Amino acid sequence: MNKFVKSVLVLGISSALSLSMAQAAKYEVIDKGGIDIVKYSYAQQENNQNQMAISGSDIYNFPVQFQYFDTNDFDSIVRFANLQYEDVDGLVDIENENDLRLGNPTANDLAWAVLYLTSQNSSSSARFYQKIGNILAMRNLTGKAGDTESFAVFDQYFPDTTTLTRSTVDYVNGITNDGWIYGNGSAPYTALPFTGTDNNPVVYWVRDFTSRAFYSPDAGNTIIELKPPTEGDDVAENLRLGGDSAILDMSESLFAVGYASTSIDQEALDFIFDETGGCADPAILANAPFEICIQNAVSSMYNTEAIKWTLSLEGVTKTETLGHLVTPNVDDTREFLNYAQAINNDGVAVGFAHGWVDENETEPSRSERRNLYAVVYKNGQVKDFTDDHSKFFDSRTYGINNAGIAIGHTKTVVNGNTRTKFFHVDTNDFDSGMQMIMPDDFFKGSSSTARAINENGIIVGEGEVETHNDQQSPRRRHAFMYEIASKTFTDLNDFLTCDSQYTIIEARDINDKNEISASALVKAPRRDAKGELMFDLDTGEQLLEDVVRAVTLRPLAGEIDDCSAVEKKIEREGAGLGFISLFALLTFGFTRRVFKKS
Repeated sequence: MNKFVKSVLVLGISSALSLSMAQAAKYEVIDKGGIDIVKYSYAQQENNQNQMAISGSDIYNFPVQFQYFDTNDFDSIVRFANLQYEDVDGLVDIENENDLRLGNPTANDLAWAVLYLTSQNSSSSARFYQKIGNILAMRNLTGKAGDTESFAVFDQYFPDTTTLTRSTVDYVNGITNDGWIYGNGSAPYTALPFTGTDNNPVVYWVRDFTSRAFYSPDAGNTIIELKPPTEGDDVAENLRLGGDSAILDMSESLFAVGYASTSIDQEALDFIFDETGGCADPAILANAPFEICIQNAVSSMYNTEAIKWTLSLEGVTKTETLGHLVTPNVDDTREFLNYAQAINNDGVAVGFAHGWVDENETEPSRSERRNLYAVVYKNGQVKDFTDDHSKFFDSRTYGINNAGIAIGHTKTVVNGNTRTKFFHVDTNDFDSGMQMIMPDDFFKGSSSTARAINENGIIVGEGEVETHNDQQSPRRRHAFMYEIASKTFTDLNDFLTCDSQYTIIEARDINDKNEISASALVKAPRRDAKGELMFDLDTGEQLLEDVVRAVTLRPLAGEIDDCSAVEKKIEREGAGLGFISLFALLTFGFTRRVFKKS
């Protein structure tokens, strides 16, 4: 059994950086993150019509439901703030305790309430507290700065209000050239009042599922959910226990791929319906709702597989499981993962799957050593192309173009340290033997990842640009471009104007006009927890802070500018939370390549 985890992008930001760079005025930066409901935005994909799918985090004016706090909770918030405020830049001690207890806090006190909920969400009492989803699906349909807006996937309004719960985690993973948006999202948490045998009323927070695939033929206005096979209409009502599914990529020919739960672990099922110690035990149900017991079990009870859907405006016309890389020993009871990350118009899909460490193994034992390897799904077969499993391992394939060139990364050991190295591979050699090609990147010991490839054979991704020992502190990462035809590798920041205020830290996608969907670090006006601009109390000056913004890099005509004489010093203040806190915040990692890992 496996737990659902998010793919994360390490963005490592130094507190201070002084660089001399030879930059090029080849791309202009168009900031797509200019909306006032989130602090951070992350580019996912921009189509050829300049419509972009975007993720956002750190919601302003989070709708805390103060009516569910008791006196002890308010006391805890006050103590929490009193102990921590000197270490948190931008916040002071509780400003108005009376208004806080009345549910009408100042922005400063709202921030402390949200931090308190965040701490409770990861505690043993999490089931009793309102949940913070904090990942929004967004879109920019005009290609213009400032036209970005959010849209709800599965979120709902609190009863008798027009306020969304903001308890969902909504991944918008991409947008096709026809404007079809797709991804996966969670169900909202809702309040479930309950009174046990002690006659003490409590409120639990429950949801129906953790991840559900969706697509929208009209750029997010209409949401069509894709139930996993475990939730099909032919499944008995009492066996519909949520399930997992996600669309990670969609082709112009309306093939969609991702993963879905195809069965539920039998031991988990037995426990859920066990009336003598399980979820159905009357003694347990007398003190906790059945839904809470299931919620505690769902993180590890689903068996998931790579799925290919054929879609239409009306819904799914065909569903296929794509198969496994290896066949285990009949006595091997482990779950064998396989995921599809991308697909082209010909229906060739790529992803990763469990395979044997000994690639020549034909008669595996019941505990045969295994790892995850990049694979191609084609003509009903699954093939691994990772060279020499003793040298390369834990590989992933993230994209494929219509010419059949796939990209991704593999892990290997460089100078005694495990690093990822990006690759490209020609899947047209599926039958004759595919060769993984790993070009030179920033430097030998740099970890790099390829995220996407367009029809012009241009790859984009990101990699480490610092050489220090990353066991002590994370390395900064920059986005890159690699042109297969010319074998040219370039830091995308070298394509910006000399006076650019942006540092491009991740490239997520590239369309066929060579326009790049990227995320950039930039200084922006600081806002408080309610989204209001903040000013220095002594000088009245506008406060600034580092944020991550979704941007489009659009090609410009003209020659490369020589900026080698320019000395840049970029201050990384860290918002007063300290470098480690800022790093944790920015590494939340909005990737459309969501996956599971054993």
